[in-house]
Amino acid sequence: MLVDESVPALQTSTSLEDLEARGFVGRQREIGEVKSALEDALSGQGRLVMLVGEPGIGKTRVAQELAGHAERRGAQVLWGRCYEEQGTPPYWPWVQPIRTYVQHRDPVHLQSEMGSAAADIAEIVPEVKAKLAEIEPLPSLDNPEEARFRLFDSISTFLKNAAQSKPLMLVLDDLHWADQPSLLLLQFLARQLGESRILVLCCYRDVEISRQHPLSDTLAALSRESVFQRHPLLGLNREDTARFIEWATGVKPLPEVVENIYAQTEGNPFFLVEVVKLLSERGELNTESVSSLQSIKVPVGVREAIGQRLNRRSQRCNQMLTVAALIGRQFSLALLVKLIEDLPRDSLLAVIDEAIVSGVIEELPEQVGRYQFSHALIQETLVNELSVGGRARLHAQIAQELVELYGAQADAHAPELARHFAAAEAVVGTDRFVHYSLLSGEQELAAYAWEEAIRHFQQALDAKEGQPMDAETAALLFGLGRAIAVNAEAHLISDGIDVLMRAFDFYAETDDVLSAVAIAQSPILMNNYGAATVLFARAFQLAPPNSYEAGSLLTRYVEALGMHEADYTRAMEASSQGLAIARRAQDTTLEMATMAQAAQVERFHLHPREGLDKSVRAVELASLANDPFSEILARGVATGCAIVLGDLDGARDHATAMLSLEERLGARRQSARALWWNAEVSRLVGDWRTAFEYTRRGLETYAGHPRLLSTRAVLECELGEQAQCESHLDQLLEVMRLASPDGSDYRVSFPAAVIPLVGRITGIADRLDDAKEAAEIVLSSPSVKPLQALTARTGLALAAVQQGDIPAAKEQYAALASQRHTMLPGWLMDSDRLLGLLSQTMGNIGQAVVHFEDALAFCGKAGYRPDLAWTCCDYADALSQLDSPGDHERVITLLDESLAISTELGMRLLMDRITARQENLGSRPAAPATYPDGLTPREVEVLRLIALGKSNREIAEELVVSLNTVFRHVSHIFSKAGATNRVEAAAYAARKHLFLG
Repeated sequence: MLVDESVPALQTSTSLEDLEARGFVGRQREIGEVKSALEDALSGQGRLVMLVGEPGIGKTRVAQELAGHAERRGAQVLWGRCYEEQGTPPYWPWVQPIRTYVQHRDPVHLQSEMGSAAADIAEIVPEVKAKLAEIEPLPSLDNPEEARFRLFDSISTFLKNAAQSKPLMLVLDDLHWADQPSLLLLQFLARQLGESRILVLCCYRDVEISRQHPLSDTLAALSRESVFQRHPLLGLNREDTARFIEWATGVKPLPEVVENIYAQTEGNPFFLVEVVKLLSERGELNTESVSSLQSIKVPVGVREAIGQRLNRRSQRCNQMLTVAALIGRQFSLALLVKLIEDLPRDSLLAVIDEAIVSGVIEELPEQVGRYQFSHALIQETLVNELSVGGRARLHAQIAQELVELYGAQADAHAPELARHFAAAEAVVGTDRFVHYSLLSGEQELAAYAWEEAIRHFQQALDAKEGQPMDAETAALLFGLGRAIAVNAEAHLISDGIDVLMRAFDFYAETDDVLSAVAIAQSPILMNNYGAATVLFARAFQLAPPNSYEAGSLLTRYVEALGMHEADYTRAMEASSQGLAIARRAQDTTLEMATMAQAAQVERFHLHPREGLDKSVRAVELASLANDPFSEILARGVATGCAIVLGDLDGARDHATAMLSLEERLGARRQSARALWWNAEVSRLVGDWRTAFEYTRRGLETYAGHPRLLSTRAVLECELGEQAQCESHLDQLLEVMRLASPDGSDYRVSFPAAVIPLVGRITGIADRLDDAKEAAEIVLSSPSVKPLQALTARTGLALAAVQQGDIPAAKEQYAALASQRHTMLPGWLMDSDRLLGLLSQTMGNIGQAVVHFEDALAFCGKAGYRPDLAWTCCDYADALSQLDSPGDHERVITLLDESLAISTELGMRLLMDRITARQENLGSRPAAPATYPDGLTPREVEVLRLIALGKSNREIAEELVVSLNTVFRHVSHIFSKAGATNRVEAAAYAARKHLFLG
């Protein structure tokens, strides 16, 4: 008999309502607070709640009841469970709830909720492909970190979209067993929860968490998020323990009995239930025996209580449970049938029913033939009762049966098979374990779970320790090196390179050209220029002449030589070789990639015309090649070179196309650079609002981006927002301190120039020492690129101007003189304007005048209006020192022009500076004229020329501005004047007497 029917039915299932109604105070506060968090999520304020406690304390039970409450409040509840077994796939606690959602959602709504993210999500949840047949794959991202970022962003966006139609409650149980990629995804989602209708409820054992545990770092990060709540669950007190025993058994226990049970269980609900069940099954909890309960000794430890309760099951049932426990927390009937051959299927089903009735296991809903242990402690107890040898033999049997059961699909289950073959190593050896570990590592790399990949590759290498190098070992080394490349901290980079070098040596010796080339192209090598150069040279010798492999190596070699070793000559030689190979093979993709890299080298070596030509050629090839990332690179180079050369329209076109490409690829983090380019184009024309928006978007995604921080600081400074500007400068300096100390890191060169520029605008020079220090670090680097060096010298030149340092001004003038008629690096200011300031500092006013005239022409033609306003002011200062005939009138004209532009653009600090100069000249400050309907002085000037019959091109030539600038002015004039054509605009000007001003 399975259950003693003479014993009263034991009430072991409790609900939140039951607990609350009976005053179980150990739960009331936590329950109320989690319910409050749910209400927040229902109203659009997402929350992340942790239920914390020791094993058996009731975390899962409370979560189940809260899930029921959430469903009654109209939310959809999805569960994800973590398992201790190492064979679970990466992101398993996320795969389960997404899979459940996908299975129950119609394709039309699912497609609208996932959008283009479906392709990324399908990589870890194959059911998406089955539901959405026509998924367009997104281009793969070269940078693994960007690829994982896109996956996380895709999942987070999908969950938020899904919650818009119906609030979502995600329960992640046993989080202490989660893989590290899953924990990182949780951190990512937590930052997106704020305005969503999502409640994430996690349960974990705090006793499992040491300082070295992966969850420990995750909790530290999550605690800083405003959506985070943590609720420890405590055991029942003595009074609640007595109440529970009475309620569960119908017997009122004596105080001595309560004390005895409480002492053994400490109020832990699971322990308490197990002990009470055991005593009840023995018939020792009933009215007749209640007086003798005080003499009963409760079994020491809950595992003993579980063991004794299991002993009351039949031998066949325990046999089945033992096998199931080694399979894992979840198991299937199909596998049990194969493993327990001496038990007919009907008999096996009977013992399964016996285990279900006793509460040891439970059926998985909607998964026929699948079961799981009702609590992890029961599974752990069964596993621990087996001898080491017995476990190994049984794991070997499970592994063999799984291979047969999976058949041709066995490789897809590599992590699970690797776990069982690892545990069976003493019985079956290491070959199968190594094989499936290698497959597991590769699968986890493909899923961006490189933390797990490192573990699998390393375990397999440990198993092969002492064996001769072979292809399998080399493949493990290659996998481990790639995993370390994207996961290691800086001090471990050399370890990853050493691992790759060992694999490369094997492939070189065995003439495996493709593998050797693949290693030579590993991104980690760019962290060690010397190793990269050596491997490129060796791999190039292995590759067949004029082959695709040789050409692809040369493409990377161009980058290594030109960008990392600052060797322009050799980089151009490599690009010529690579282009020749690509053209002979008529390989457009290879030609485009090589051309884009060569264009980048040209820009960084201060050849903007050549850089623009090559980048435009690469863009032209984009329609014939399938390489969006080379197009993005080329667009960025083209934007930068066009800005330097004063081609604002071209720069805008390339920057816009670049951002569109990156957003289409889903590379949000990578798109920070495209947002910066667009912000700079907007800043250069004085479109502050648009520039601010681009920097806001970029800094939301990549808070420490030095280019975006630099642009944002300058924007705020121009508008007189000095407090915000100082804050961003502080962040910029903090980013600089994290950069490579050798000065080759561009994070150092930006502060060197931006800080002095801000000082020039504000007139405050208290940060110049920081800028000088950064500049000296850059210039002392043996591998600094000319563009970085020029950026640093720009900063030193501005510092010399502010401090009146004549020797420094002469030195920087000599270094910068070759850059005339261009925009300087960082696109901070016109080169001739800076040369004019240096000449003025040196006392050579005549030379300064020549430079300022050139700067006026360049900025006016390019449409760089803020820089034009500053040039007018600086030029007026220089002319004031000459005091030659006619200079006074010219000074007044320049100041008036500067004031008109700065007033229109809201450049507060420059406006104040000009007003002060006008007052010093003894003239009435030239307040900007007031014109009807909000017309600006420049628009009135354009309107007058329209009335004279001038075309847009003629107006552009007369005002020395770009055609695009004139077009914008005309559009604004028509809007403000209510005109639809030039004739109506001229009539408006006549009515308003605008010809007289």
